[in-house]
Amino acid sequence: MSADAETDVGTGTGTGTSAGTSAGNGVNTANVRRRVVITGVGAITPLGATAHTTWEAMRRGVCGIAPIRSYDTEGQAAKLAGEVDPDAAAMVSPAEARKMDRFTLLALIAAREAFADSGITAENTALDRVDVLIGSGIGGLSTTVREIARAHERGFDRVSPFFIPTTIANMAAGRVAIDLGLKGDSSCTVTACSSSAHALGEALRHIRHGYADVVLAGGAEACVIPLAMGGFTAMQALHTGSVVERASIPFDAERSGFVLGEGAGALILEDWEHAHRRGAPIYAELSGFGAACDAYHMTAPDPAGSGAIRAMTRAVADAGLKLSDIGYINAHGTSTLLNDKGEVLAVKSVFGDGGCPPVSSTKSMTGHLLGAAGAVEALVCALAVRDGFIPATINYRVPDPACDLDIVPNVGRETPVAHAMSNSLGFGGHNASLIVSRSRPSSR
Repeated sequence: MSADAETDVGTGTGTGTSAGTSAGNGVNTANVRRRVVITGVGAITPLGATAHTTWEAMRRGVCGIAPIRSYDTEGQAAKLAGEVDPDAAAMVSPAEARKMDRFTLLALIAAREAFADSGITAENTALDRVDVLIGSGIGGLSTTVREIARAHERGFDRVSPFFIPTTIANMAAGRVAIDLGLKGDSSCTVTACSSSAHALGEALRHIRHGYADVVLAGGAEACVIPLAMGGFTAMQALHTGSVVERASIPFDAERSGFVLGEGAGALILEDWEHAHRRGAPIYAELSGFGAACDAYHMTAPDPAGSGAIRAMTRAVADAGLKLSDIGYINAHGTSTLLNDKGEVLAVKSVFGDGGCPPVSSTKSMTGHLLGAAGAVEALVCALAVRDGFIPATINYRVPDPACDLDIVPNVGRETPVAHAMSNSLGFGGHNASLIVSRSRPSSR
């Protein structure tokens, strides 16, 4: 949907209704485009237990991939993963942890950080105007595996009473809303590896169209377990080598599959005027979103990159920008042969051979966080435009003629970035692109 064609909305008051809205349904009737800003960030990733420790490690080009430590990999081909700090569970009370799957636990950690970072309280924000949208590609798989084993041992009627409510993918959003007392809409997007990018895109629309003044949006995934590793290995999607430095190597000619990671990312999105009234610091603006489906194959991307092309084109138009305005692309860049080649083709098709901005894949540092990847990488884009720094694609050695973009090899780059794009592609042909822009001081 282009910026020109979209019917936009007015600004919220933070008191439960919005200027120019119908008080009965909160929908804005004014034809005014609401700006959406990022006022809080939170993350837990293989690079750090917070958004800011993750970003500082990324600036240094740290690799968070290592031999798997959470279980014995004997008998399995894949030995490496991007795991979070093993003490992460200590950030949530044992009583809470027992009642949630690991993906929900990680989502709660990231959400608490983002919410505290934003400075939102019941005194400065109507919490029934705060939505929660948290995506997950797979949900509570580790709980499912554990309870199946228990059922075969004790009987199916003896599984945990928490089995169902901990495995369903929407429970991260539900638990975050309960924990923080957020009483707006609460929902979950499930679009495989683009799940949290879609969550952020829908959150952008919620604020633009006056359904909310604030949205806590993001994603979480925790699938570094034998079943998931085996499933991806059977698909020939995972890297199965043992050398960390040659494992997740997007755009490198020797790439041979992605490295699975776990983690969560959360962003507080807010109507600009609502944020301005309460004096909130602003990281950046979420200015555009585009999505499209390949309608091609369950797992393989369209070789022509048609869905990714439409998603990128729509995102730039939605932001009201020119292609030349985009100064950095955080690629989906999974380190699989087909994904990287197809994404490069799509970027060239959109921007032209001579007009492509720098493109890097931070999955070279984190591994692939599946449904959490889009949120973490949008967060990276927000900090990139704030700090004027493009993170590198690390461990790059062997050029691939089919991936001949400026991929910011090995060393990050200090350079002003006014507008950054984050790409996410998911099984099922899902494509989502987000535009993050440097914050402007005026309200219009």
